[in-house]
This record gives sequence, C-alpha cells and structure tokens, in this order.
Amino acid sequence: MMFVNRKTLTHSAIALPAALALSPAAMAEPQNFVVDDEHFSMFFEIMHIGYAPVMGMFREVEGQFVYDEEARELKSGKLVFQSDSVFTNHKKRDEHVRNEDFLDSEEHPEITFTVTDFETTGENTGKVTGDLELLGQTRPVVLDVTLNKSDVYPFGHEEYTLGISASATLKRSEWGMTYGLDGQMVGDEVKLHFGFEAIRESGWL
Repeated sequence: MMFVNRKTLTHSAIALPAALALSPAAMAEPQNFVVDDEHFSMFFEIMHIGYAPVMGMFREVEGQFVYDEEARELKSGKLVFQSDSVFTNHKKRDEHVRNEDFLDSEEHPEITFTVTDFETTGENTGKVTGDLELLGQTRPVVLDVTLNKSDVYPFGHEEYTLGISASATLKRSEWGMTYGLDGQMVGDEVKLHFGFEAIRESGWL
C-alpha cells in the first residue's frame, strides 16, 4: 500500500485527509496514521421517489494513511468498509440494501477507497482522488477534504491526532447499481459525508 511519490499511491490507509494537514507541529518525515474507529462517522444520502432523502451509514470501517505533514504530501491511503454493516434505521430496508439489488454484500463484502493522488487547495483544505471499488468495479472519486485540527489529544490515548472532514458526490449507476432508476424510485446521485479522527502511530518510521 505504500508508494514512493505523490502520484503513485497504493496500499493501506485512508487518504482522505492527508491531502491537507498544515499544522504548526508538523513532522519532518512521513508518518502512519490509523483511523480511530471510535471517532469515525460516514453517512450517505440518496433521494427516495423525489420526496425526501434516505440517510444511512456504514458502522464498520478501518483505514490508515501515510502522510508527511511538513511537506503536506500524502504517500498512501486506504479505507475499507464492510458492506453488510450498512444501517438506515429500518431493518427491512437494510436487508434490501444488502442484497443483490444494491450492495450485494454476500458477493462483495468490502467496499474500498484507495488513494491515487491529492491536491492542496488552501491552508487546511484539499482534494483527494482515489479509486472506489464497489460491486467489483473500480471508478475514480474525488473527495473535498478539510483538516479541522492536528494536535496531541487532550485526554485518553493522548497521542498526536488529526481531525478530518470530507465529502463527495457520485452516481451509483457508474458502478452498475441501477435498481430503482426506472421511474426514479431511487435516486442515482449519492452524497457522501465523512468525519473522523486519525491517530499517529508511535515509533513508526
């Protein structure tokens, strides 16, 4: 999952935020950051018959990324979602979303986002480009990312931590998910929103 330069990224890690981090406490070398699953939220939003958006989330995710905070370069990154952990606050709907009409969780248990590039757009903002693998198909997705804070955590683990927000919009039909598009029963456009903390691994590198 590791790459040698910012144009060639691969393996592990959630690249989302690395594209930005511009903290005064910057480090001199690339560091490994692991997503804190206790402080990770991701929700999606999709329109239902034009009346109102249905919102849901994935409750099981893991990821990490390698980031040079001083140079503001993302070396690699990957996020992995367990597709059967989808939750929309309705049991029958969740079962439907897990089946072959949508996520086909039995055949495709994981949804992955692997970083391929990033661009800094401001003091604490950037765009992370990555390959989203869904239903066995891979397509590029661009995330708008904001680094909210980077500092030593004030309690608990007391490790150096990055706080990140990110968002993107995609069309599910590009991955072959076309159920409900006829008659506009279920929208094609899916809005994604992320908020999470990532902890720097002590003694790494």
